[in-house]
Amino acid sequence: MTTTSTTAAPTEAVATASTAATAGDAPALIRFRPTGLDTAPEVNTLLERLGLGPFEPEGLTAFGGRNDNWAGTTTRGQQVFVKTVARAPDGSRPEIDRALAFEASAARLPAGSPLRTPKHLGTDRDSAVSAFRLLRGSRSGSEVALDGDFDEALCREAGRAVATLHTLGTAGGASDGESGGEAPDPASAPAIDTAEAPLPPMRWLRAFPWSEVQDRSMAQIAAWKLVQDDTEVVAALHRLRERERTAPHTPAHCDLRFDQFLVHDGQLYLCDWEEFRLADPARDVGAFVGEWLFQATYSVFAPTGEPTSAKDAVALGFDLSHEEIVERGAAGLRRHIPRISAFWQGYTECRVPDPELAERAVGFAGWHLYDRLIATAQAHAVLNPVARAAAGIGRTLLLNPAGAVATLGLADPAVPHSAVPHAAVPHPADALAGSPR
Repeated sequence: MTTTSTTAAPTEAVATASTAATAGDAPALIRFRPTGLDTAPEVNTLLERLGLGPFEPEGLTAFGGRNDNWAGTTTRGQQVFVKTVARAPDGSRPEIDRALAFEASAARLPAGSPLRTPKHLGTDRDSAVSAFRLLRGSRSGSEVALDGDFDEALCREAGRAVATLHTLGTAGGASDGESGGEAPDPASAPAIDTAEAPLPPMRWLRAFPWSEVQDRSMAQIAAWKLVQDDTEVVAALHRLRERERTAPHTPAHCDLRFDQFLVHDGQLYLCDWEEFRLADPARDVGAFVGEWLFQATYSVFAPTGEPTSAKDAVALGFDLSHEEIVERGAAGLRRHIPRISAFWQGYTECRVPDPELAERAVGFAGWHLYDRLIATAQAHAVLNPVARAAAGIGRTLLLNPAGAVATLGLADPAVPHSAVPHAAVPHPADALAGSPR
């Protein structure tokens, strides 16, 4: 079970600078040294079965992520991305099955759909290996956001893509007929998972399993204590889960983060479907909102208000006064809320949300901030001001989601955002002035 949205590099991966970009070009995805193919023969076996030829060793790279992956050119000149996923302790392959269920559902999308995803070329379910068309020169959404290029136009496209996802039918449609791939047979594709999404792990709100303590940093344990020791937050998370159970469910990504988006040739793609299932669509909306709020939190600790990396932001966080934190936090939120509004505009252009979706989404945005601070605390011994600021905002949203709907730009699209009386609504920046408890 996934417990935090970590983005660690695969085993044996070593960061390397990309040499593909020239001066003036946008930087491509950060590359890593991949695990040797001699230890993963199933990769080339799948590629040969698909008629693509094995990988050429020259130029083979990998991207970050918790799963081993390979990106490069095959002996037949095909640009391919391959990744493996972990099996469950009982030997089953739920992540592969969920991804295949998505591919079967997405095969029904018409040409020009707002929901774009890298073309699935084929999967070896027994080996838990999947191959996709490589989008050469693409950039991850997290890099685009840090560079300040995830603008309102892209956010609107993201909203349209997520809304389209939430309108997908069940697995069983016909393929779009593209050649060169191995689309899942609708008749044999796994059914869409209906199990409850694993996050937040409700059992962990009461006590942290000892088996998990040994694999967590001191900062992560401290982050979990921020949740466990706050009875109001725990109660709010239970209320959110109850609301989720009674909400209309749709196909949903359930692991939405900036780095699940790719920008290629000016178009936005959404990938990584291992958590795809029927769930409350507010999960995905809230995750996108939460990503921007976490980004705004980081900007508090950068001297320019726009950090070039999370590492730079964290290093500067301890030197700020209380007044500087409040001022920068409000400024960061003012910069990012128009992007959230653009996402919501795109979403409502493609789908009519249920009346309570926006409010539930604010609650999930609050949880997302806790989830991200727990994940980023993995490499630290103590919680830094970034984490505590994120927890404060998350707490505000969880305890009063209705009070932040309009402020975050998720108001009824029929009501102009400028007409909403903001002064009467608590602003999330207020959380930066206080303590997460």
